[in-house]
Amino acid sequence: MTILQSLTRAYDRLVARQEVPSFGFSNQNIGFCLSLNPDGTLVGPPHDIRLPGKKLVARVMEVPSPPKRAAGVDPCFLWDKTSYVLGVTGDEKKLKDEGKRLKAEHQAFKDYHLRALAQSDDPGLHAFVLFLQAWKPDDFNAWPDDLRLKLLDQNIVFALESERLHNVYLHDRPAAKRLWATLGSESEGASAICLVTGESAPVTRLHPSIKGVWGGQTGGGSIVSFNLDAFTSYGHEQGDNAPVSEAAAFAYTTALNKFLEKGSHNRVQIGDASTVFWAEAPEVETATLAEAMFADMFEVDEAAEAKNQIKPILDAIRKGEPLYRVAPKLAEGVKFYVLGLAPNAARISIRFWYESSFGNLTQNYQHFLADMQIDPPDPKGTPALWHYLRETAVLGKAENVPPNLAGDWMRAILTGGNYPLTLLNAILVRIRADGKINARRVAILKAMLIRTLSSKEAPVALDPKNENKGYLLGRLFALYEYIQTAAMDYKINASVKDKFYAAASAQPRKIFPLLERGSANHLSKIGKQKPGFKINLEKQVAAILELMQPDADPFPIAFSPQEQALFGLGYYHQRNEFFKKAEGTAQ
Repeated sequence: MTILQSLTRAYDRLVARQEVPSFGFSNQNIGFCLSLNPDGTLVGPPHDIRLPGKKLVARVMEVPSPPKRAAGVDPCFLWDKTSYVLGVTGDEKKLKDEGKRLKAEHQAFKDYHLRALAQSDDPGLHAFVLFLQAWKPDDFNAWPDDLRLKLLDQNIVFALESERLHNVYLHDRPAAKRLWATLGSESEGASAICLVTGESAPVTRLHPSIKGVWGGQTGGGSIVSFNLDAFTSYGHEQGDNAPVSEAAAFAYTTALNKFLEKGSHNRVQIGDASTVFWAEAPEVETATLAEAMFADMFEVDEAAEAKNQIKPILDAIRKGEPLYRVAPKLAEGVKFYVLGLAPNAARISIRFWYESSFGNLTQNYQHFLADMQIDPPDPKGTPALWHYLRETAVLGKAENVPPNLAGDWMRAILTGGNYPLTLLNAILVRIRADGKINARRVAILKAMLIRTLSSKEAPVALDPKNENKGYLLGRLFALYEYIQTAAMDYKINASVKDKFYAAASAQPRKIFPLLERGSANHLSKIGKQKPGFKINLEKQVAAILELMQPDADPFPIAFSPQEQALFGLGYYHQRNEFFKKAEGTAQ
C-alpha cells in the first residue's frame, strides 16, 4: 500500500471518530464573529470568540476549506482575514502602493460572495449579502481603538444574532453547506482515474498544504507538486501529471496534518525527521494501544509509562519477551505505518516509510535494544532515540545533528537493516573532538560493530580474553590513564585521555611509546607509597600485552574506523571496571 493510500484509509477512521473535518471543510483558527440582523446591519462591534488562557488564543473551528494561496488573490467562503472581509489590515506590505493589494482582496471577497449568493433565499445568507453591499472599510474606524488593534488580521466568521448565542454560524447553515458543495464542484478539474482510489473522479490541480513539519515553511509544503516545466510530462500541468482526486487529496493531507499538529500523540521528532505513525486494527482500542506503545518505545517517557497500562507490556518487551505472549491482540492483525518527513524548500522530503505488522516492528525494536546493550548501562535508563542522536551533534544540540542521519538510522531500526556508516563516523568525530566517552556513544559503537560491520569481537561487558588489537589498546589506554591519576593521588586537571585519546585511537604507534615511558615514571612514584599496588598494576599491563600477537607490532601505524570503535569499547569497559572495584572496596 502506498503512503497516500494508507493516509486516505487513516482519514476515513478519523472521520468516523469525528477527529477531523469532512471533505470540503478544514479546521482553522478563528478570532472574531460579526453578528448580523436579518437586514444585514451589525449587532454592535465584533464579538471576541477567542479562548481564555495565559493569553487569548483563537478558537479552532470547522469552516469551508480555504483556497491554496500563493501570490494570488483568492477569497474563502463565508470567512477570511480582515483584509478580505473588511478591507483593513496591519500588514505594511499590503498598505504599499496606496493599498492596491488590500483593495483587490476586499473587492474579490465581495464579488465572489455577491455572485455566489445571488440566487439564495436563505435568510442568513441574504443578510450577509446586504452586509457586503453596505459595508465600507472606513466603517472600521467607528469601533473602539483597543478592539481595532485586536481585530486586525484575525480570521472572522459571521452569524445571525439569534443563532450566535447557540454557537451556530453562517457556514453551519444547511443552505450554506449545500451551496459550498456546489461551488466546490464547479472548480474541479477534468475527471481521470485517481492513483490513490482507482476510481474515476475530478482531479485536483493543487494539493492542500501540509503543515507542522519541523523546520518547514509556516505556510506549509507539499509531497506532490509540479511547478516547473522539468517536472511535467506530455504537456500536463500541475496535478494532471499525477492524477489524484479532490477527495483523496483532501483526505490524505487532512490526516497527515492531524498527525503533525502540535500536541499530537501520533508524532515524534527524530533529529530533523518529523515522524508520524498510525495503526490499523479490528478494534479502535487495539490500534490506540499500538500507537501509544510505539511512541513510548522511541520517546521513552518513564513518568508517563508508569501511569498507563503499557508499562508492564513495554517492560516485558525490553526484557526480550515475544509480543504474542505479553499482548496477543497486538501481535495479530495490527498493521503499522511510520512516515518520516523533512523540509525541502516548499516541498517535503520523505526520509523513510515503513509498513508492516506491529509484531515485526516489535521484533526489530528488540533487535535494536540488544545491539545497544552495554555494561555498565546508561545510568538514566533506556534513552529516547533523540538522546542518542544528540551524541552525534556539536554541543549536543538537536539542530546540529548531521542531515539525513536521523532518517537513515530510523529506517535501519524499523526494518532491521544495517545502520548507516555515517553514524559511526559522526560518533568517532565527536569523541575525538570533545573526549566524552559515555554509555550512549559506546552503545552506538557496539551496535555499529555488530550489525553493520559484522564484528564478532564487540562484547557487552569487559572481555579479558578478547585479543582484538583495537579492543586491547583501548583497555591499555584506560589502564595508563588510571596509573597516571593514581600517581597524582586522583588530583589532576588534564589526564592522558584529555590530551592523547584522539591521537591514540587513530595512530597508536605515535602515542603509545610516549605513554609507556610516562607510565613507567608514574608506576615508580606509586611504588614508593604502595609497592603492592604498583605490582598489581604492572601485572594488569603485562596481561594485556601478552594477549597481543607476539609476531606483530603491538602499536599499528593507524587504525581503521572499525578498530577505533573497538578501541572506544575497550576503553569504556576497562575504565568502568576500575570504578566497580573502587565501589566494591568502599563497601
